[in-house]
Amino acid sequence: MTIKVAIADDNSFLIKAVNEKLSFFDNIKVSFTAVNGSDLLNKLVENHNVDLILMDIEMPIKNGIETTEMVKQKYPHIKIIMLTVFDDDENIFNAIKAGADGYLLKEVNPKDLYEGIEDTLAGGAAMYPSIAMKTLKLLRNPVEFVSNNEKEEIALTNREVEVLEQLSKGLSYNAIADNLILSTGTIRKHIENIYRKLQVHNKLEAVQKAKKNNLI
Repeated sequence: MTIKVAIADDNSFLIKAVNEKLSFFDNIKVSFTAVNGSDLLNKLVENHNVDLILMDIEMPIKNGIETTEMVKQKYPHIKIIMLTVFDDDENIFNAIKAGADGYLLKEVNPKDLYEGIEDTLAGGAAMYPSIAMKTLKLLRNPVEFVSNNEKEEIALTNREVEVLEQLSKGLSYNAIADNLILSTGTIRKHIENIYRKLQVHNKLEAVQKAKKNNLI
């Protein structure tokens, strides 16, 4: 049986990478790709004969968590795996709350991605063991997360702080990626989010503001 998959991600390089991972498996067909949540919802109106969506979290116009909630309300038969670079508690909690059926990181290898898709379609949940442990912890000890626009303080994830510390040493994106064992694209995404959260436009401003607020 052919598994029909859609991919939602604002990064064309990462869409291509996911497509390449799925190309190893003859029974998987990528029905379409979308560059943000709004684009995905429009394409689902035209074609909702999709078994599963691989959903990025950080997208412009409509992010992956908002979109997941809307897809689940309108097309409950479609399974959704969050495929993201973010493994912080808040994103995991909000994605599951929105109705996500699985949560994998973008560095997942083709075999684990394929098995995750099959497991999810069979009624399971695709998750790394580390993410499954975080999910259990959140279920046992629920935390009230507040949206960023309600916070005055700057809230960076542990991974973002690690990237910022590396950035403060004057390292290149490639060097940071090597040190943290991540892809350069993932580092670039983290830095975009750091700039957005700190409301800065370059590396110098980011490091200065982070030091001023005792973030690094």
